[in-house]
Amino acid sequence: MKVLPLISLVICAWPLLGRAEFKAGFAERDITPDIGMEVPGGYGKAFSKRIHDPCKVRAVVFDDGRQRVALVGLDALMVPRALVLEARHGIAAGCGITSVMIGASHSHSSGPIGMVQPGEFDHASELVKDLAYQKSSCADPRYLATVRQAMIDAVVAADAARTVATAGFGVGVEQTVAFNRRVRMKNGLSFSHPGKGNPDNLDYAGPTDPQVGVIGVWSPDGKLLGCVINFACHATASGPWISANWIHYMEQVIEGYFGKEAGVIFLQGASGDVTQVDNLDPHANLDGDAWSQFVGGRVGAEAVKVLLGMSQTRTNEVPLNANTKELTIARRVPAPERVAAALELAAQDAKTAGPDWVWAKETVLLDALIAKEPKITAEVQAIQIGPVVCVSNPAEYFCAYGQEIKAGSGFPITFPVELANGCVGYVPTEEAFGAQGGGYETRLTSYSNLEIAAGSQFRDVGIALARAMKPSPLPTRPLAPPFKDNSWSYGNVPPQLR
Repeated sequence: MKVLPLISLVICAWPLLGRAEFKAGFAERDITPDIGMEVPGGYGKAFSKRIHDPCKVRAVVFDDGRQRVALVGLDALMVPRALVLEARHGIAAGCGITSVMIGASHSHSSGPIGMVQPGEFDHASELVKDLAYQKSSCADPRYLATVRQAMIDAVVAADAARTVATAGFGVGVEQTVAFNRRVRMKNGLSFSHPGKGNPDNLDYAGPTDPQVGVIGVWSPDGKLLGCVINFACHATASGPWISANWIHYMEQVIEGYFGKEAGVIFLQGASGDVTQVDNLDPHANLDGDAWSQFVGGRVGAEAVKVLLGMSQTRTNEVPLNANTKELTIARRVPAPERVAAALELAAQDAKTAGPDWVWAKETVLLDALIAKEPKITAEVQAIQIGPVVCVSNPAEYFCAYGQEIKAGSGFPITFPVELANGCVGYVPTEEAFGAQGGGYETRLTSYSNLEIAAGSQFRDVGIALARAMKPSPLPTRPLAPPFKDNSWSYGNVPPQLR
């Protein structure tokens, strides 16, 4: 008889013994480049002259008691695939975490992490090597090493900082800062940035995504430990200086309310055709820094609103999952006659050859890349944090694809994360290559050259990876207690007219 209560106690306690304890940790490291280093983002060389605000690696580690995952946000134009693999190797050696998503913010005012990589064209002719290394935007080997170590250190530090936590999840809406830069023209085509007041402008050629996705992480005493933000807009709002771009001001707004100790991780959404420029607005654009403040301030303010709404919906039931798949995708091959003409033009002096010289240079570089690597390896990754799934691709990915991933993932909240775990350039929709397509993003260059169906492949694999996971339901606010007839007697009166 005395054994039965003990058995009953063990049975009742079993669910508690099996329950995982959710933990999270945040960390960041500085990767601000030196003045005088190259600033990537164009097809030629440009050099930094001053620093406006720091560039960072921002990392968070989530732990559900069974596995750990890391999300890394990089204030950078891109993140080369080789750098991702090296950083992951160092992270695994440093703390044992193997599920790591590394996403670049696409800041056009950041350090020399792209475009041409060290040694990338060593196999080619002297003309091609000159075009690549002397007349193109190039990554700096020293800076790459700095960023690699900073990513490793940030994740290892975030892992060491793990503490018991609760998490909240939500989505806000910010509709005033991001616009599709491709415009339908009267000639039936779609042009990129055709210009304000252009009489041939008709309408936007693609969608935007106004959702501000937010994951908030809180200490047991209710302090915000940090957050993850997902929003789709090119980071091209800053002036001619080193900066995290508008993401800097987003971070300032969030830290301004919750304190500078709060970690802020930014993951860029599907914004290959979305920027802060509204080509159909007749008004003048804001100046560089004012524009960056406007975009980052409003996105940050919306994130704060979402975080404040989590006070009754935080949970420590946050199951994690991760999966990844590599794809082999062919490059588009330029016609032989185009290559021949490009070789002739690219050999001329750039200053006198005219505006087509840069595209000739790019055709020559692409031809050399295809000779070395006609197909590329691209990774699609899905990481689950409770009711949220982050679905990555390595492209400047058209917004329409991001919306399709959201619709098909099966999760209450989906974060499409572009320029993650590698970089393959612009990946437009198949429609953009059709009769009403065109524009800058469809140009065939050494940066953007994947086969037309690449975007659909990324979408389909991303959805399949997400669908293989079991999403958690979104936490909901508790219900009020049952009604009792003890309502506020001051208010239970008819109108008193006299």
